[in-house]
Amino acid sequence: MSQLLQVSALQKNYGQHEVIKNISFELKKGTATALIGTNGAGKTTILSMLAGLLKPTSGQIQHEGIVGDPRAAIGFLPQYPQFNTWLTASEFLIMAAQLNGLPAKVAKDESEKLLQFVGLKDAANKKIGTFSGGMKQRLGLAQAIIHKPKLLLLDEPVSALDPAGRLDMMHLMKSLQKEMTILYSTHILNDAEQMTDQLLFLKDGHLVEQGSLQDVKAKYEHHQIVVEFKEKVEAARFVESSTLSAEQQGAVVTLQIATMQQVIQELAKGDFAIRKVEQQSASLEEIFMKVANG
Repeated sequence: MSQLLQVSALQKNYGQHEVIKNISFELKKGTATALIGTNGAGKTTILSMLAGLLKPTSGQIQHEGIVGDPRAAIGFLPQYPQFNTWLTASEFLIMAAQLNGLPAKVAKDESEKLLQFVGLKDAANKKIGTFSGGMKQRLGLAQAIIHKPKLLLLDEPVSALDPAGRLDMMHLMKSLQKEMTILYSTHILNDAEQMTDQLLFLKDGHLVEQGSLQDVKAKYEHHQIVVEFKEKVEAARFVESSTLSAEQQGAVVTLQIATMQQVIQELAKGDFAIRKVEQQSASLEEIFMKVANG
């Protein structure tokens, strides 16, 4: 898999304040990368520099296989896209296409295709001022890909959407990954777990961890066994009698350092009334908290 983007020692200062601090990473063609961090971590600043909207204080952003101005090969959807609300969706998208250099006929044809792709075909001739937040997000995505960019940058593309809207947006992003490389910022880690090839963990402007989803999980993985008893008193009896380190919360007991075989053996000793026993892996949210607090 060939490389599309190489970021080396990227730095952004505002006066004496360092916002982005010497970060380096690369993006492979056809991959989806999640830039993860809390609000204020620097995600938007990084995306804005990659999109050419902000000039780095130092460092390099190298685009592979792109001739001329790299901004022509980049699509960008900001977290809060702005629209000419008096225009219809079709008018706005045609304008965006022509600003990206598409001829009038091509702009019209592409806008029709994309409005259907993002689920706005029936709203093509409605004024944007009447759109819901989710509809505006879909239109924003359409304008970001109207010129078929090689690199698509999305700043918190699902944060303002309801669960159904988030699911729809993730499906659209998965479809687009067949045609372009995607870098998106998010703090909704469940979504990142569903669609990502690479994770970039950002904290206070530092890139504190990066790697494939599999590698990061393997590095911070831990398994725990959860036992749900039928009664709280049964859980308490188990914790009191067991030789294993256990934590009780109501009728549920969690064991961090134990094998399933050990737990089953302990349960068999006391003839406990239980509902279920299951092994759980660390979620991406738990991993992020470890990285952020480490």
